[in-house]
Amino acid sequence: MNRIAKLLSPTLLATAAFVSAVQAEKLRLLTWGGYAPEEVVALFEKEYPDIQVEVTLSNNEEMIAKLRATGGAGFDLVQPGFNRVAAAQAEFDIYKPIDLSKVNVDALDPMLLDKVKADASVNGELYSIPFDWGTSGLMVDKTKAGEIRDWLDLCDPKYKGRTSMRLKRTILVGTAFALGKDPFAAYSNLDEYKKILDQVADTLIACKANIKAYWQGGDDLSALMLSGEAVAAETWDSTAFKLFSQNPNIVYVPPKSGALGWIDTFTLPRKGKADDAAYKWINFVYRPEIVTKLSASTGSIIAVKDGIGLLPDNVRAAVQGAFTKEDLANIRFAAQIQPGVEDLEGKALERIKAAD
Repeated sequence: MNRIAKLLSPTLLATAAFVSAVQAEKLRLLTWGGYAPEEVVALFEKEYPDIQVEVTLSNNEEMIAKLRATGGAGFDLVQPGFNRVAAAQAEFDIYKPIDLSKVNVDALDPMLLDKVKADASVNGELYSIPFDWGTSGLMVDKTKAGEIRDWLDLCDPKYKGRTSMRLKRTILVGTAFALGKDPFAAYSNLDEYKKILDQVADTLIACKANIKAYWQGGDDLSALMLSGEAVAAETWDSTAFKLFSQNPNIVYVPPKSGALGWIDTFTLPRKGKADDAAYKWINFVYRPEIVTKLSASTGSIIAVKDGIGLLPDNVRAAVQGAFTKEDLANIRFAAQIQPGVEDLEGKALERIKAAD
């Protein structure tokens, strides 16, 4: 301890520490549950003691609403889905471009980076980079419903009262693909998309007798499957992978007509104040040892090279057992949400809910 420190009273030392903490830069994250676990935040703050991480949990719709209300202020780093960025930026101007020179691009899976570049760019400017990815498909108890292979199999009369799904976009789009339609191609033609949704709604209304319950979140879906009340369900792959470790008969099945792929991103709000801290966070979470911790928290695959290989052992076994190379090649990654699409989907979902 130097001579000056020796002369300082404990009160002055405590005051100095307090002032230092107050002066620390704040990184305000607007993100999904599990994407910034306490363990990872603590490791980051230990390495960067001059940065404090503040986490606010949200979802795609809320992220856009919050930033739209403030013109892109209030947060320094957000994590919307890759297909929700370009339209929001074009309409509301709430983001700023990504500076790839500040990102460890070599760590990223090039296919996922290219996909985000193609879908999250506006007027030649890139606004997002990938964080993690996963799919939606089917969860099946193979001892009770081993024949299920595609979305419409949830509606097979032999499983009356024993399947489950969530009344959101995913089941609409999955059903459309299973009916031989391409809903993503129809996003730019609302009249055509409405025709597809009308057929999808008719199909899912006829399927209601098969539904034990419409699940709302991963916990109630897990309870349905583990109790045996449901033998098959629409699911996020991460939920199925977690249940596999509790009951190896519950497996993830990529639908024959294609699992639905999603990519969540890192995106900078237009009026964010801590860009340097944001880039430090981004590069920190791409490190292999952090990737494994994040996948353990999210259940998803981080968008780095060999992200599957960096999964926790139990999750990696479930993923490798679920996907063939053909399944991976058949993933239907989400398309950009065009104006009017959500309104049509909302009406279709309300029609399904209201039907007897």
